[in-house]
Amino acid sequence: MTARMTVAGARMPAEWEPHRATWLAWPHDEEFWGEAFEAAKSELVGLCRALAEGDALEMLVRDRDGREEASRRLEGVSVRFHEIAFDDIWMRDIAPVFVRSNGGLTGVRLRFNGWGGKWEHTRDSAVAPKVARAAGVPLFEVPLFLEGGALEFDGEGTCLTTRSCALNVNRNPGRVESDIEEWLDRAFGVRKTIWLDRGFDCDHTDGHIDNLARFVAPGRVVCMTPAGRNDPNADVLEEIQGTLASARDGRGRPLDLVTVPSPGEVTDPEGEPLSASYMNYCVTNTSVVVPTFGVANDAKAVDTIASCFPTRRTIGLSAKYILAGGGSFHCITQQEPLLDSGVRER
Repeated sequence: MTARMTVAGARMPAEWEPHRATWLAWPHDEEFWGEAFEAAKSELVGLCRALAEGDALEMLVRDRDGREEASRRLEGVSVRFHEIAFDDIWMRDIAPVFVRSNGGLTGVRLRFNGWGGKWEHTRDSAVAPKVARAAGVPLFEVPLFLEGGALEFDGEGTCLTTRSCALNVNRNPGRVESDIEEWLDRAFGVRKTIWLDRGFDCDHTDGHIDNLARFVAPGRVVCMTPAGRNDPNADVLEEIQGTLASARDGRGRPLDLVTVPSPGEVTDPEGEPLSASYMNYCVTNTSVVVPTFGVANDAKAVDTIASCFPTRRTIGLSAKYILAGGGSFHCITQQEPLLDSGVRER
């Protein structure tokens, strides 16, 4: 490997390490969101107010009208706006992934093709370099079609991902696991990748890991168990738990598993299943915000995730209208690490 093809000194921080900011985008496409548009914006406002208690907020807006609306709706919240062209708000997938590197941060740009060609998001594919420029960090290009939501890191060189996404022919035809692992090492300093096989059938991302399993500490992972016999994702959830139970991280440790019940079946107004998951929470310097869906397991999920982050305030907020657009809280956020302090206690 040459220095030019590797992020020098790369270490991908865990999400619970200190942040300088969280990046988001303001919804603008009413035609796409349909009847959920206004309610989704209200849920985003609630999320921003929760995030702002611990993190600085950086928000993309399409134009002056978007800036004025977002500023009005977020009155009292400190936000820095950036007028940058984008298609939709899924910043986890379209913004750069910020990695620690020798002397600072580097923004890692993963190639984006609308989640395997499902949507023509040409503006979104150009967001990462513009955000890196706004953040004042250099950009490192990875020649893989992949999204930030497909990767989960423990801060110590271990990554979780799925074959159904990273090795899908709609993204990286002809690639094998070792190809992906090589670039995860070059870009993020990953020494060990734990592969899950697949995600939910109803997930248009083809199985993003941030709907399936998350690190809550080095060597400790939270995942979901079926909500009952009729859980539409029961087989997948049981398979995930089995894979993680036999896995070891980059330091050779077996994984300590924490489980929460899944939300079960959550549908859109037409009765179509949605990829609802409590794993799509996001972490700030002081809080953990867990998506809820108005179902029986909401409270138990929030309480269990709270037990994994004892030094933070954990809250549940409705995300069922944002979910109608295809994702949840983690999907619409991207953290920018803080450089001048060490690893924060959980």
